[in-house]
Amino acid sequence: MKLLGWIAAVLAASLMASVAQAAPVTVFAAASLKNALDEVGAQYAKSGGDVRFSYAASSAIARQIEQGAPADIYVSADTDWMNYLADRKLIVAASRRDLLTNRLALIAPADSRAALKIGKGMPLAKALGDGRLAVAGPDVPAGKYAKASLSALGVWGGVSGKLAQAENVRMALQYVARGESPLGIVYDTDAKVEPKVRIVGLFPEGTHPKIVYPVARVAASKNPDAAKFMAYLSGPQAAAVFRKYGFTVLAPR
Repeated sequence: MKLLGWIAAVLAASLMASVAQAAPVTVFAAASLKNALDEVGAQYAKSGGDVRFSYAASSAIARQIEQGAPADIYVSADTDWMNYLADRKLIVAASRRDLLTNRLALIAPADSRAALKIGKGMPLAKALGDGRLAVAGPDVPAGKYAKASLSALGVWGGVSGKLAQAENVRMALQYVARGESPLGIVYDTDAKVEPKVRIVGLFPEGTHPKIVYPVARVAASKNPDAAKFMAYLSGPQAAAVFRKYGFTVLAPR
């Protein structure tokens, strides 16, 4: 009986180890990556991998990780929030790398006739009329990039009191798609996946910090498959998907 009990215990331990091994990789990612990462995840699943995504503003998910949320990988839309976690030793520093870049776009509803040349002193406030400019909130990377660019172009003061601030960049996109805002600032890749908006113009890259998407493993993660999916994100199949959605893929360093 003792032998049978020992065998049962060994089998139970083996089963538990197998279940732990099979746990899906949980990725906390910037909202602007949703379409691309959903496709990457579906592609990865064909090779037997299992990955789950949680999307929100980079600031929101960084704070969730800080509070102990069970994430294995973090993908931010800027370096500031990755640095926030790095400073608190909440990511594996050696795993960190810059994955993608993007462009910042001024958008309008698809049926809008709004025309505006993006440049110094552009009449953005006039183009808004009585409406509000849809942007992500001040802590969100897209919101920070937008403020930096509008400030550099000398028009921030004229529109700072006419903002429709959203929880994340995809919500700002929806404000414009639903016609609630006549204009908005989102990433180029966001606009390309929403047929109800059109791109009025792209902001000069020199007017805001470079848009960078860094990725890293979360220090608290015990999932042995996290490193495998990190490698997949940097591989040619994932790169093809990112390019399809309009991202620029950065070469590994």
